[in-house]
Amino acid sequence: MPTLQSLLPSEIFAYLLVFARIGTTISILPGFGESYVLALAITVVLTPVVSAKLPALPGAPLALLLLVAGEGLVGLFIGSVARFLLSALATGGTILAFLSGLANAQLFNPLLSDQGALLGVFLSILGLLMIFVTDTHHLMLMALLDGYMLFPPGGPLPLGDFADMLARVLSGSFAIGLQIASPFLLYGIVFYAGMGLLARLMVQMPIFFVALPVQILLGAFTMLLTVPAMLLWFLNYYQTTFSRILLPG
Repeated sequence: MPTLQSLLPSEIFAYLLVFARIGTTISILPGFGESYVLALAITVVLTPVVSAKLPALPGAPLALLLLVAGEGLVGLFIGSVARFLLSALATGGTILAFLSGLANAQLFNPLLSDQGALLGVFLSILGLLMIFVTDTHHLMLMALLDGYMLFPPGGPLPLGDFADMLARVLSGSFAIGLQIASPFLLYGIVFYAGMGLLARLMVQMPIFFVALPVQILLGAFTMLLTVPAMLLWFLNYYQTTFSRILLPG
């Protein structure tokens, strides 16, 4: 009866195991997930480099399946960290849209694969552009290689640590989204307080029709002044957090 070693040569096994992790990571990495051939190309380049860290070909099909599934989970974790970090801009943009009177302007967000506010989609795409312009995407590519030192293939998976870290990254991204939108929170408090006072003083005025154009105009002006600071704050958070989690040393 043929064994698994005879059916699956060790060279093909090495590429299969690397592709299980790299393919899963690339499929959800921001900016990379839309390129379906890239994962295979990186696998071909990376496999000779990490082949010394790969375990031997298991003798049983079930053991091979568990090994490939474990690599897929590691790739899912690395890609999810990058996605959760990028969600800070979507959170901040949603708050911006609500305070600017544009909350009902919904658009498909191709980076997060969901429906989002117009300003959230705009900030997400602009943030991804800045990631590539500033070469921050090199951190993601470095994490593909350094991940083999952090999570050796075939070793026990720290699933509890994975869940805890993803929860921390997601909560941190929400906090950064609030910080990004903090100028608009201040502007919104002042604006709504002023409109409420005006509605009390001039009861007959159609305050909604008067306030909405002013709200959109002031929101656009505030965003024009604060977008550079928002992106710099986000890039610093992205680089610091990603390096601390996935780049040893």
